[in-house]
Amino acid sequence: MVKLFTRITQGAAFGLLFFILTSCSAEPKAWKISGATMGTQYNISALPPASFDRVEGQQTIDALLEAFSQITSTYIPDSEVNRLSAFPLYEARKISEILSDILLLSMEVSWITGGAFDVTISPLVDLWGFGAEGRERQIPADSAIAAALGEVGFQHLQLDFTEPKITLKQPVRVDLSAVAKGYGVDMVAQWLERQGISDYLVEIGGEIRAAGKSPRGDAWRVGIERPEGLNAGIEKAIRVSGVGLATSGDYRNYFEKDGKRYSHTINPKTGYPITHKTASVTVVAETAAYADALATGFLVLGAEKGLPLAETHGIAVYMIEKSADGFVSSYSTAFAPYLE
Repeated sequence: MVKLFTRITQGAAFGLLFFILTSCSAEPKAWKISGATMGTQYNISALPPASFDRVEGQQTIDALLEAFSQITSTYIPDSEVNRLSAFPLYEARKISEILSDILLLSMEVSWITGGAFDVTISPLVDLWGFGAEGRERQIPADSAIAAALGEVGFQHLQLDFTEPKITLKQPVRVDLSAVAKGYGVDMVAQWLERQGISDYLVEIGGEIRAAGKSPRGDAWRVGIERPEGLNAGIEKAIRVSGVGLATSGDYRNYFEKDGKRYSHTINPKTGYPITHKTASVTVVAETAAYADALATGFLVLGAEKGLPLAETHGIAVYMIEKSADGFVSSYSTAFAPYLE
């Protein structure tokens, strides 16, 4: 018997798990909006100048995110990322600057994590039933996993560093689920800054970018969710400003068969879901996109391999692991300044 556990959203595959901690006495001048995007929800809290048109502002953000989904969503058949798989091999083809930027960032994170993060993982995600194809969730045959592994590898993508072009060296299918929401957050944040807004918090499906001060007049406070499922409460509160942050967890999207749990987080090197005890990973970085990708890569690695790597690269990482007595947390030196 197979039991399914998942949030029914496009963003479920790589959910980011935050609560925004706000005060009930927030000043009335704060602009707070929300809407649907990328199969999940966005939330924005900002302090705009008096001249800012709030209605037009939300309309512009909605249009911005809709256009972004048309580039990055694997759930839209004719999206730009889906069209990549039809490109001829060994022929440089032009792509949008946005897609090129996302792929360059993703490849950087792939190299940092030794391939633990890989945007060409689609064949494995689909094989296990966690992808856009909506296949039945079941344990694939070893031979099927081996065949899918042969189609996975970020090294099959060759990007031009001087102009937005890509060359495929082998057939691949790209999945940007572990970086797109973070990049969308950054796009909205940059748009807000162009409107003269320097105090804001943007969140899409849990990925966050914060700048300036909250309506309370101090740094923005967010809570890292305790990895126990829906409405589990807050494990740790942190203060952030001028950074992006993201959390990846393996406890909301999985299936069970014969008493064994199979996570949606798949190791691109082995083809199998992760089996270590790390339940969630939070990363604070310069941008939400970078934090988003790193959080997924470090979740695949787990605390034992991930924390030493974070120390080597000066990456701010907070990890929560399952134990016999509940959960235990650990964090890198670079994460310490964000703890309350």
